[in-house]
Amino acid sequence: MPNALLYAIATLIWGSTWLAITFQYGVIPATASVAYRFLLAGLLMLTWCWLRKHRLWLNVAEWLGVVTQGILMFGISYMLVYEAEQHIASGLMAVLNSSMVIFNLIGMRLAFGKAIDAKSLLGAGLGVIGIGLVFWPELSHVNGTNAWFGIGCGLGAAVVASIGNMSAQYNRNIGTPLLPTIGYGMLFGGSLALLFTVLSGQSLEFDTRPSYIASLLYLAVFGSVLAFAAYLTLMGRIGAAKSGYIAVAVPIVALLLSSWFEGFVWHIYTVLGIICAVTGNIIMLVDGSILRRRLGLGSQTS
Repeated sequence: MPNALLYAIATLIWGSTWLAITFQYGVIPATASVAYRFLLAGLLMLTWCWLRKHRLWLNVAEWLGVVTQGILMFGISYMLVYEAEQHIASGLMAVLNSSMVIFNLIGMRLAFGKAIDAKSLLGAGLGVIGIGLVFWPELSHVNGTNAWFGIGCGLGAAVVASIGNMSAQYNRNIGTPLLPTIGYGMLFGGSLALLFTVLSGQSLEFDTRPSYIASLLYLAVFGSVLAFAAYLTLMGRIGAAKSGYIAVAVPIVALLLSSWFEGFVWHIYTVLGIICAVTGNIIMLVDGSILRRRLGLGSQTS
């Protein structure tokens, strides 16, 4: 499957999951919803792997990597996201999550020695600035202890997810099978959320409303199985730094959907922000040599 299609699948699906998540609140604890989502998604993924005869056995080193990835990427990160969105607007959460692209650049440098090139830094910077402009009205009205707690959770989610990306990159580097890794990882992440819910004395009551069940199925099948399969496949091909730029593209899709479903009002900041984010997206994804030729900078040899 082409990289552009993988990028589009992850971006379009995750751009719509914000709407599905809103149907998860109100009856049961957020961490229980995280648990149900990823336990279901993990079982579906491993069932698919078994039917397709993927390698399901792992050695000790692979298990360690899978457990680490699952706890970070599907457990702690999403528990923080669900908690954050109970205190701050989804737009602000999108801004905080987009900072992951910067953390990925730093993480790839620290963990794998990958240089932070000017093109990636420029693209990431424009992306974060663009998302900040888009949601500036929300950013300018943050106040109160609850809001700052939500910001802390949101920023923490981006950091943890980025570390999870480094773990996923490591798993790809040592040859751990991709889809079983996702399936097992989701089970570990979901189990952590379930354990936290129980130990914190919260209820595991299941919400039987059709809207909750429908949103849970969408989040598990599309938002988890399909989107993460596309994203982690892409990351294995182009690295965590470039693939992580999806975190900047997703809020733009969410914004368009918000215009249709929630009556989001567009401002000049919205237009300027989208221009910045799209420009950064192009810079990040276009091959560096092509970009230099377009700009008339020629090429350098060493």
